[in-house]
Amino acid sequence: MSNPVTEERRQEYWRRTLRVTAILLSIWFVVTYVVIFFAVPLNQFTFLGFPFAFYMGAQGALIVYVALIVFYAWYMNRLDREFGVAEEG
Repeated sequence: MSNPVTEERRQEYWRRTLRVTAILLSIWFVVTYVVIFFAVPLNQFTFLGFPFAFYMGAQGALIVYVALIVFYAWYMNRLDREFGVAEEG
Protein backbone atom coordinates (compact mmCIF):
# COMPACT_ATOMS: atom_id res chain seq x y z
CA MET A 1 0.00 0.00 0.00
CA SER A 2 1.52 3.33 -1.00
CA ASN A 3 1.74 6.32 1.28
CA PRO A 4 0.22 9.63 0.19
CA VAL A 5 2.98 11.91 -1.09
CA THR A 6 2.82 15.23 0.74
CA GLU A 7 5.11 18.20 0.26
CA GLU A 8 6.84 17.37 3.55
CA ARG A 9 7.50 13.79 2.44
CA ARG A 10 8.81 15.01 -0.94
CA GLN A 11 11.25 17.31 0.82
CA GLU A 12 12.40 14.49 3.11
CA TYR A 13 12.86 12.17 0.11
CA TRP A 14 14.85 14.82 -1.76
CA ARG A 15 16.98 15.63 1.33
CA ARG A 16 17.91 11.98 1.81
CA THR A 17 18.59 11.55 -1.91
CA LEU A 18 20.91 14.57 -1.93
CA ARG A 19 22.70 13.38 1.21
CA VAL A 20 23.50 9.92 -0.14
CA THR A 21 24.50 11.40 -3.51
CA ALA A 22 26.88 13.87 -1.83
CA ILE A 23 28.45 11.12 0.27
CA LEU A 24 28.96 8.82 -2.72
CA LEU A 25 30.35 11.65 -4.86
CA SER A 26 32.79 12.48 -2.07
CA ILE A 27 33.99 8.88 -2.02
CA TRP A 28 34.30 8.94 -5.82
CA PHE A 29 36.33 12.18 -5.65
CA VAL A 30 38.73 10.79 -3.05
CA VAL A 31 39.27 7.56 -4.98
CA THR A 32 39.67 9.34 -8.32
CA TYR A 33 41.71 12.42 -7.46
CA VAL A 34 43.12 12.31 -3.95
CA VAL A 35 44.75 8.89 -4.32
CA ILE A 36 46.43 9.97 -7.56
CA PHE A 37 47.48 13.34 -6.11
CA PHE A 38 49.23 11.56 -3.23
CA ALA A 39 50.49 8.65 -5.33
CA VAL A 40 54.17 8.96 -4.42
CA PRO A 41 53.68 8.95 -0.63
CA LEU A 42 50.97 6.26 -0.88
CA ASN A 43 53.31 3.98 -2.82
CA GLN A 44 55.23 3.44 0.42
CA PHE A 45 52.37 1.13 1.45
CA THR A 46 51.69 -2.15 -0.31
CA PHE A 47 48.39 -3.90 -0.91
CA LEU A 48 48.38 -7.49 -2.14
CA GLY A 49 52.06 -7.08 -2.96
CA PHE A 50 51.62 -3.96 -5.12
CA PRO A 51 52.32 -0.32 -4.32
CA PHE A 52 49.02 1.10 -3.01
CA ALA A 53 48.61 3.92 -5.58
CA PHE A 54 49.38 1.51 -8.43
CA TYR A 55 46.81 -0.99 -7.12
CA MET A 56 44.15 1.72 -6.75
CA GLY A 57 44.80 2.92 -10.29
CA ALA A 58 44.76 -0.56 -11.78
CA GLN A 59 42.05 -2.38 -9.82
CA GLY A 60 40.97 -0.73 -6.60
CA ALA A 61 39.23 2.29 -8.11
CA LEU A 62 37.18 0.08 -10.42
CA ILE A 63 36.08 -2.07 -7.49
CA VAL A 64 35.07 1.04 -5.54
CA TYR A 65 33.12 2.45 -8.53
CA VAL A 66 31.14 -0.77 -8.94
CA ALA A 67 30.47 -0.88 -5.19
CA LEU A 68 29.21 2.73 -5.30
CA ILE A 69 26.83 1.91 -8.15
CA VAL A 70 25.50 -1.22 -6.43
CA PHE A 71 25.01 0.61 -3.13
CA TYR A 72 23.27 3.58 -4.80
CA ALA A 73 20.85 1.32 -6.70
CA TRP A 74 20.07 -0.69 -3.55
CA TYR A 75 19.64 2.41 -1.37
CA MET A 76 17.44 4.27 -3.85
CA ASN A 77 15.20 1.22 -4.39
CA ARG A 78 14.79 0.94 -0.61
CA LEU A 79 14.10 4.67 -0.31
CA ASP A 80 11.56 4.54 -3.15
CA ARG A 81 9.68 1.73 -1.42
CA GLU A 82 9.78 3.57 1.91
CA PHE A 83 8.25 6.71 0.38
CA GLY A 84 5.80 4.87 -1.87
CA VAL A 85 7.27 5.98 -5.18
CA ALA A 86 8.76 2.66 -6.29
CA GLU A 87 8.19 1.56 -9.87
CA GLU A 88 5.93 -1.41 -10.30
CA GLY A 89 7.60 -4.28 -11.99
